[in-house]
Amino acid sequence: MTAGVRTLDHVAIAVWDARAALALFADVLGGRFVVGGDNDDTGNRIVHLTLGGFKIELMQPLRDDNLLAKTIERRGEGFHHVTFVVHDVAHTVDAVEAAGWETVGTDLANPTWRETFLRPRRTGGLIQLVDTDRDWSGPVDGMTLADVLAGRVGLVDAWPCWKVSPPR
Repeated sequence: MTAGVRTLDHVAIAVWDARAALALFADVLGGRFVVGGDNDDTGNRIVHLTLGGFKIELMQPLRDDNLLAKTIERRGEGFHHVTFVVHDVAHTVDAVEAAGWETVGTDLANPTWRETFLRPRRTGGLIQLVDTDRDWSGPVDGMTLADVLAGRVGLVDAWPCWKVSPPR
């Protein structure tokens, strides 16, 4: 059983402070803001940049007690995961498990972003496999990096939305 990958979506980097990481990834290396926001469920701030033909995701914990903060405390800042977009994540779960790989964190409830992860022990790092019906390649009209860093943008069902009325 084969599960096809459509594309490499992004490489995620865990950081304590997204603003400080932007000094390298945007100011020095030339990354351009695409999308971002705060995920209140996970307690993380996400910033996506285009850089060198693909996306980098900066992940900043907003709470000291969340999984990302614990991961950074244990391993330090750096590579967190790589995300591949697949045609059908449910089919992909069946295929990778049939081939002897273990999946964790499978969530098929949200049709705009269905995901699973491969355990990093055997893959050399955390791999996220998703299917989505949204285009994540460009910025959302009116939302800026400054809005994300100020905490004005949230992520609901994995899609950015204003936490407060948009600035005028």
